[in-house]
Amino acid sequence: MDRELWTLIRQTVKQAAKEVGWNGGRRRPRFPNWLIVAMYFWAVWHDRTMSWACDRIHYNGLFRPRKLPSVSQFTRRVKSDDSQRILQLVHDRLAQRGVVIDEGYIDGKPVLVSPVSKDRQATRGKISGGFAKGYKLHAFVNEHRRIVVFSVTGLHEDEKTVALHLLPYLPPTSPQALIFKDSNYDSAPLHKGAAEVAPDATLVGPLKGQDRVGEEGHHPVTLRQMGPQRRELVAAWKHCPGLLELALRARDTIERVFGVLCCTAGGLGTALPSWVRTLDRVRRWIGAKVVLYNARLTVQDRLRKAAAA
Repeated sequence: MDRELWTLIRQTVKQAAKEVGWNGGRRRPRFPNWLIVAMYFWAVWHDRTMSWACDRIHYNGLFRPRKLPSVSQFTRRVKSDDSQRILQLVHDRLAQRGVVIDEGYIDGKPVLVSPVSKDRQATRGKISGGFAKGYKLHAFVNEHRRIVVFSVTGLHEDEKTVALHLLPYLPPTSPQALIFKDSNYDSAPLHKGAAEVAPDATLVGPLKGQDRVGEEGHHPVTLRQMGPQRRELVAAWKHCPGLLELALRARDTIERVFGVLCCTAGGLGTALPSWVRTLDRVRRWIGAKVVLYNARLTVQDRLRKAAAA
């Protein structure tokens, strides 16, 4: 499967690089953009540094470039605008960005660094069981288990605020589509934002702070201010809680996605390597891991269809 995975990554990178072209100057570089991006994916796939990727002994029959750039040139080219556009195009093509969704799932996952790390952009935030230092991956997953949209922020960032920024980038939704969330995303502004961006979709999740609501229910002013979508969710929890609890079992999909993303060979893991620090590097590293995860699912689907044919 490794061969099929790397073949897919390399072909997608070459197609994206051809679309982006060369915008870095008047003269084409000695090392093409596709090679720079492919070398970066090779290093991330093997959980190694970028300097490791510049040594010929670390390549095999799957990928053996004839010439390699120096470490300084490679690190500089990876950060270029062309390489960033290629990485974005590769993600979009493997994440099924254009596929209409019937269900979606949104959640966040902490990615930690050492508590004594000198990384000034890694922040302290609350995790399950206490506090830690690091970053957070905010992800939107479709029903096919693809990570379609994601954002990487400091660990302290509020999930509801980041979700508001992710809403405009969500894939198209079918009529009456459902987006499952947990109680951390229960807020009136998020429901209103979802109604504006995806009026056909409905946010479904547990209500936060319901234990402080009396038997008489919310005050009429509070109901009016929370917006129609959240009012419908409040009414649904009041009249058919069992049906909602049954539907929310589907939210386990994103937990399984995070489990596969972190536990497979070459996956993200629960902590960042010691050479991946500062927000730009962390975003690029996690983005490459997400691309590899989506590519693995694509290869599995192709092999499954070939076996069934």
